[in-house]
Amino acid sequence: MKIGMSHGAGGEVMGKLISEVILKNISKKSVNGGIGLDSLDDGATIPLEDSEIVITTDGHTINPLFFPGGDIGRISAAGTINDVSVMGAKPLAITNAMIIKEGFNIDDLDKIIKSMNETCQEADVGIISGDTKVMEQDKLDGLVIVTTGIGIAKKGKTIKDSSLEVGDKIIISGSVGDHGMSLMAFREGFEFETDLKSDVAPVWSIVSKSLDVGGVTAMKDPTRGGLANAINEMAKKSGVGVILQDELIPVKEEVKAISDMLGIDPYEVANEGKVLMGVKPESADEVLKSIKKDKYGHDARIIGEVVEGNKVLVETPVGGTRILEAPIADPVPRVC
Repeated sequence: MKIGMSHGAGGEVMGKLISEVILKNISKKSVNGGIGLDSLDDGATIPLEDSEIVITTDGHTINPLFFPGGDIGRISAAGTINDVSVMGAKPLAITNAMIIKEGFNIDDLDKIIKSMNETCQEADVGIISGDTKVMEQDKLDGLVIVTTGIGIAKKGKTIKDSSLEVGDKIIISGSVGDHGMSLMAFREGFEFETDLKSDVAPVWSIVSKSLDVGGVTAMKDPTRGGLANAINEMAKKSGVGVILQDELIPVKEEVKAISDMLGIDPYEVANEGKVLMGVKPESADEVLKSIKKDKYGHDARIIGEVVEGNKVLVETPVGGTRILEAPIADPVPRVC
């Protein structure tokens, strides 16, 4: 058996590779009793005396490097900042390792670094270390970036993606499928007018506002595999079921049009500037109100609730119900 594109696209195929090849060959997977590799959360924690360091690592192979709404610099910074943020930690810094193809345009590299810097400035995050390597022209497709994020939280205050509780409301901080479908439309060169852009953005401001209100039980960054993969992972790890309301899940008309044209479910497509969270019912309305005040949270909605069971269900406006399964892989490859 050999590695295929689906092994890096989120979903069940990647999960099987991680569990059957990677995890079984690593002995020490956590430090000081913190959240470790076995948890397969968005990051890991290292508990100290009064605080917890949150750390995450992200590889970025997006194609193309420049796309509507962003570039590999912005997505490298935002994606890593977001993985730290949804653990409930204030992001402090990232490191940046770049593997560059021989002959790469230096002006393009300049734009990418500026974009990364601007994204970090937006979240008050430093770029504090890095590495640069160059490979022969025929050995690499353009540019690969690997970033590591570091954040901090009070001890015992980190948020796991496995802590949903029956009765929790499910909130999504904005419309789904924007990133993956804008990327696919751009790649395919669809010749119709659309303002659709990637949603790539740092989400710490949304998370911090939500944590200030309180009642957040679980969070996840719905990237590869989209909403479908993220909510299934959260539900499975938490040992609960979830019922979502189809008519309440925000999907832009442009995303619907492209999805219908390509036969792709927008719920399975990557997002790069959204937060999916479980919130105690008595706090949900206030958390939603706080998210809507953020510049990236205007389209936030309560889209469902946590129930007893072991499935994620979607109720349709006409009274039907369907199972929302985790995708085999994100249908749009190399989205981040």
